[in-house]
Amino acid sequence: MGTADDRFAIIDLAALYMRGLDRLDGALLEAQFWPEAQLEYGIFSGGPADFAAFCMAALKDHERNHHMLGQHLIDLVAPDEAFGEVYYQAYHRVRDEAGAARDLFIAGRYVDRYERRGGAWRMAYRSELVDWVRDDPATDAMLEAAPFIIGARKPADPLYNRQAMRHP
Repeated sequence: MGTADDRFAIIDLAALYMRGLDRLDGALLEAQFWPEAQLEYGIFSGGPADFAAFCMAALKDHERNHHMLGQHLIDLVAPDEAFGEVYYQAYHRVRDEAGAARDLFIAGRYVDRYERRGGAWRMAYRSELVDWVRDDPATDAMLEAAPFIIGARKPADPLYNRQAMRHP
């Protein structure tokens, strides 16, 4: 049941959710959910608006965030309802109490329920399951020494400068 377009629309929800986290864009994050959606994360339980505010506050002091999606399984059980499981790995550059840079990795899965209303898919339920966590001293000093372009938050990230992409 469902089409490839339905599957891609649902997969885009996960990608836009991650962009909202990485670029610190609370409005984008919240927009992936229906307003009355329920979110269960262990450290948070509530609706999309409160969740977006919670995430923006939790991530604002991180120097960098990078969320990576893995396999995305979707079960379209009805024309306007689907269930999903999304694997993820989340990287966070943080500082410890002494100010030393740390690399915090969290990996797990999202268990979701999606609804289509008025032709648009959004999340109606999301639960985060954590499978493993790793916290290590940072070892990427070469990032500071090499002429890499480093990702940034909205609006400074090059993603938001489409004019520059047209005329390099």
